[in-house]
Amino acid sequence: MPINKLALIRYKTIDNCLQNRFRKWTLDDLMEACSDALYEYEGITRGISRRTLQMDLQAMRSEKLGYNAPIVVTDKKYYSYEDKNYSITNSPLNSQDLGTLTEVLGVLQQFKGFSYFEELTGMVTRLEDKLYKQQHKGQSYIDFEKNELLRGLNHIDGLHKAIIQRQTLEVVYQSFKAREAQVLVFYPYLLKEYRNRWFLLGVSRKGKSVMILALDRIVQFKSVPTEKYHKPGFDVTAYFSDVIGVSKVPDQKPINVVLKIIREHAPYIITKPIHPSQKILKEERDGTIFSLDVIWNFELEREILGFGEQIKVLAPKRLAGKIISRLKKSTMQYQERAD
Repeated sequence: MPINKLALIRYKTIDNCLQNRFRKWTLDDLMEACSDALYEYEGITRGISRRTLQMDLQAMRSEKLGYNAPIVVTDKKYYSYEDKNYSITNSPLNSQDLGTLTEVLGVLQQFKGFSYFEELTGMVTRLEDKLYKQQHKGQSYIDFEKNELLRGLNHIDGLHKAIIQRQTLEVVYQSFKAREAQVLVFYPYLLKEYRNRWFLLGVSRKGKSVMILALDRIVQFKSVPTEKYHKPGFDVTAYFSDVIGVSKVPDQKPINVVLKIIREHAPYIITKPIHPSQKILKEERDGTIFSLDVIWNFELEREILGFGEQIKVLAPKRLAGKIISRLKKSTMQYQERAD
């Protein structure tokens, strides 16, 4: 059963709402959310009727679209998913969807050899594997790195559109350290992925400070059309160029880090550099000396510690001292347990 674009926008909006278990959703709430989405994506101002919404809910519950959504009603007015982990985005593709995607894949495959489309290669391979698995109902022959339990991925599409359309957002955000969620008026600039976790770079209206929000800590967000959008006052595309990971204090300067890795493991950092600034300085009998020009942050320390005894910090001495201190604390933890 083909789905037109407007219906798909409504289904995705309803799905996003029902996944948000931090609030209760009435029919009026869902109608308002769908109307806002149609206005945001298509410029439609007339909204939707109660009957249209009820038919959408019925279609999502049914087998027609292959969703079989477990939508339940509590207290005779609040809508939610009975299964808190359910999403229509997890539903298997129907035959028409598979046919359409196969055609799209055929077009994309033609560009895999062009240097301009180098970044397409991974995406096309993922799509090929996904379609093969769906069509043949068998196992996958490529195991991509992924985190099935990661929260916040449903925010990516909406945040990406907000960045492109330069929308000011109201973000409900709760960090791991905070007891309660806070509401931020936020100007989004860039989505960043690091180790299968997604982050949003932008500026908070309060204090105009640069902030990096983890998507899995975003409770919800919405556009604030009445709030003027502020363009970035820095080079967004280069913001993370001198960073391993995402931790960075504004105006923090990179340092020159010199490391030595033992000979047996040198090929690992040569074939997969730790950072684009990596330079091989000297090859010695017992190892390879190389340098990085990066911000000193938690991720840098974690990267170094991850190599264990295979790597040594030669400079700066302060960083070497910090790594020694952390290794001693780690050793003490094992000694305490042994005692």
